[in-house]
Amino acid sequence: MTFNGLYVPLVTPFTADDEVAADALEALAHEVLDAGATGLVALGTTGEPTTLTGAEQARVIDVCARVCAERDAALIVGAGSNATLDSARALAALDPRATAALAVVPYYNRPSEDGVVEHFRALAAASPVPVLIYHIPYRTSRTLSAETLCRLAELPNVAGFKYTAGGIDETTVTFLARLPEHTSVLAGDDLFAAPLLALGATGAILACANVAPAAYADLVTAWRTGALDAGRELGNRLAPLANALFSEPNPIVVKAVLAAQGRIPTPSVRLPLLAASQASLAAAMTALAESFDAELTTDFAAIGVTPGGRPE
Repeated sequence: MTFNGLYVPLVTPFTADDEVAADALEALAHEVLDAGATGLVALGTTGEPTTLTGAEQARVIDVCARVCAERDAALIVGAGSNATLDSARALAALDPRATAALAVVPYYNRPSEDGVVEHFRALAAASPVPVLIYHIPYRTSRTLSAETLCRLAELPNVAGFKYTAGGIDETTVTFLARLPEHTSVLAGDDLFAAPLLALGATGAILACANVAPAAYADLVTAWRTGALDAGRELGNRLAPLANALFSEPNPIVVKAVLAAQGRIPTPSVRLPLLAASQASLAAAMTALAESFDAELTTDFAAIGVTPGGRPE
């Protein structure tokens, strides 16, 4: 199974009483799909899963699964931790409505690269759905070589990667050049999404797409369809927005912007995260306005790309 297009890792909105705002989550899910997203990610890092109770996690999955079923969209569910046996159990018990499981490279205990391969061999064998490996070295402290990434790609039931390496380096270029046809690579670094798509990524999982879903859907479409000028222009235009939305740890500023726009009821995050500063929110709102202030110079209609849903 291959994964193409934009998958939006939804925030988990909270009410003023610090409960999951299920209605707001459902509305946001429909909104990003209306804007051109291929599917949703429930309980990704952007959804603050480690600070949700088990019941809250189940509610988030249920809301997203119902929307995806209604819209015939894919649902990727974040599952697993740095403990192999617990992760295997979690994947085995995954909601049957999930299209795929997103499992992070083990963090904190710093396994060898061989250990990472065996970890995912066990998870893939236990999972009832394809596994996407979440490679994010700046959170896990575990870098992986191109050789190890290729070994992981060949494991049965591993469909691909959310690739969040923090930049475009020699490992990235080598891995993408050797990427098997059956393996999907979804860009996970919002700032580096455009160059990763240019190198051959099949799609993206981007937190910033909560704020500007149509623009990021257009970005993926442009690179996927060979509309290079459009892809380059959109990538350059969205880079300041990505920088602003990640000026504090994800999803702090993203939620602040969504709340300021009235799309979620509060900007609240849970400890140990703190609410966004006014300076970060102001900078993000300015970047958002400036990203769409002028007309794009690319004639999207002429190349078969239909921009939609841009902020007014």
